Amino acid sequence: MPDEVIVIGGGLAGCLTALHLARAGVGVRLIEAGVIGGQASSANAGSLHAQIPHDPFRNLGADWARRFAPAVTMLKESLLLWRDLEALVGADLEVHFGGGLLVAHNEAEMAEIRAKVAIERAAGLEIDLLDQPALRALAPYLGHDAVGGAFCAGEGKANPLVVTPAIARAAVAAGAIIEAGTGAVTIARDGGGHAVVAGARRWRAGRLVLAAGSATGTLAAGVGATLPIQAFPIQVSVTEPAAPLVPHLVYCAGAKLTLKQAKNGTLLIGGGWDARIDARGRPQVDMDNLSRNLGVAARVVPALAGLHLVRSWAAYVNGTEDWLPIIGELPQAPGVFINYVPWLGFSGGPAASLAVAALVQGQAPPTGVDWAAFRPGC
Repeated sequence: MPDEVIVIGGGLAGCLTALHLARAGVGVRLIEAGVIGGQASSANAGSLHAQIPHDPFRNLGADWARRFAPAVTMLKESLLLWRDLEALVGADLEVHFGGGLLVAHNEAEMAEIRAKVAIERAAGLEIDLLDQPALRALAPYLGHDAVGGAFCAGEGKANPLVVTPAIARAAVAAGAIIEAGTGAVTIARDGGGHAVVAGARRWRAGRLVLAAGSATGTLAAGVGATLPIQAFPIQVSVTEPAAPLVPHLVYCAGAKLTLKQAKNGTLLIGGGWDARIDARGRPQVDMDNLSRNLGVAARVVPALAGLHLVRSWAAYVNGTEDWLPIIGELPQAPGVFINYVPWLGFSGGPAASLAVAALVQGQAPPTGVDWAAFRPGC
C-alpha cells in the first residue's frame, strides 16, 4: 500500500512537517539517509533569529534587505511557534528568549544599523535602537569601545542537540513512521504518484515533501525541477562552562559573530565563518578563520579571553544566493512540496513546516506571512 505522504529529510523541518501531518491524521512516512537530526539541525549554534543578518545587509545592500523582508515576517512568526514547541513535543529543548543584541563600534556601523532597523520595523519586527548609555545599561559585559546597537527582545536560543530527536519522538508517538539510516535516496515520478528509492528499498506516495537541506536540489532534479540550492562549509566553537555572563544572543555589526551562553554555562561562538573542505569533500575547521572569529568575540565580550576553548567543529549550512526560503509545491511536479529555509533554517523551521503541512493537505498556510514570496520558481 502506498503512503499518503512521504517526507524526505530527518532534520528539524522534516520531523516537524511529519509531526504536524501525523497529528492531522495523515498517513506519513519520513525517510532519512543518515541519523535523525545528524546534519545542519544539530551542527548549528542554536540561535533563534528574526533580525536581517547584518553581514549580507552590508554586502548586498538595502534593496536586497527589502526583498528579504517577507522572510523577516516569517522568522518573527516562527519564533512565536518556538515558544510553544516544548509543550508541543513534551520535552525540554532549552528554549530561552533573552533577546538579540547587535553591537556597533563606530558611527558608520550605527548608520548601517539604523537603515536596517527601518526595514525590519516596516516588516513588523519589534526592535529598539540603543545609544551607548542604553547599551551599557543593558549589557555591561560588552567592551567599552561599543558605541550603540539594536535590541530585538523576541530573539533567543535553543539546544540543537536535543531539538530534532525530541520532535522525531513526538512524530512517532503521533503515528508517523520513521525510516532512518537508509542511505542515499532518489525520487522519480511513478504513474500518478511518486517513487522513493534507497538501495533495495522502494516506497510510493501520492505526495512528497522534500526537506533534505542542501540535498533538496538534487532530489528535486529527479522530478525535473531546478532549484537554486547551495551548501556552504562554516564552523562553530564552544568554550568551557562559565558563570552567567551573556544573557543575550549577541551579534557584531563590524564582523561576523553570533555569541550566546547555553544553559550549562558554555558559550557558543559562531557567525558564519568559512570552514575549509578536505580532499574528500568534508568540512574541516579553518584555523585562521577560527582565530579571527575568536578575536571578534573577545573584542565584543572581553571576559571571553580568559576561557578555554573546548571544541570547534565544521558543517555544511544550507544556502541560497538571495537568502530567501523555498516553500511550496513544485509547479513542474504537482504533489511534490519543498520545505527549505536557507541559512536560518533552525529559526524558521517551525513556521515553514506548519505552512508546508497545510499546503500538503490542500489547506491555506497560516496568515500573516507572504508565503507566495517563497514559492518555487518565484
